[in-house]
Amino acid sequence: MEQEETIRLLQECDAGVQMGITSIQEVLPYVKEGKFRQLLLACRDKHEKLQEEIQRELEASREEGKEPNLMVKGMSWMKTKGKLAMDESDATIADLMTDGCNMGIKSLHRYLNQYAKAEEKVKDIAKRLINIEEKLTVDIRSYL
Repeated sequence: MEQEETIRLLQECDAGVQMGITSIQEVLPYVKEGKFRQLLLACRDKHEKLQEEIQRELEASREEGKEPNLMVKGMSWMKTKGKLAMDESDATIADLMTDGCNMGIKSLHRYLNQYAKAEEKVKDIAKRLINIEEKLTVDIRSYL
């Protein structure tokens, strides 16, 4: 049971980190302010580093990662493109990123509760991903 919950939590972290990277990539071409761009790039780098760690853990367990839910990914893409078509401002991007981070934080907390028997090192990965998302929401508040 512990191993199964560990794998499931890792897979959810994998899907979450992929969503984060994709979301940042989608908005980067629209970012105007240099410091805002740097914050997003630094966050993307942290996501990528964590993704490498998640992949190593999955490979060690001989398990596959998990793609983000196609419906969620599609809805996120449509919301992003729709809002940016109406307003390409940094405030719109900050709003979109804050919403995305908050959804990710909420989901990861749910998975931490759901897979409470997962190994501590994997719970730590989930908590670090939550912290990355929370820090970004705080860092970009001045752009809202």
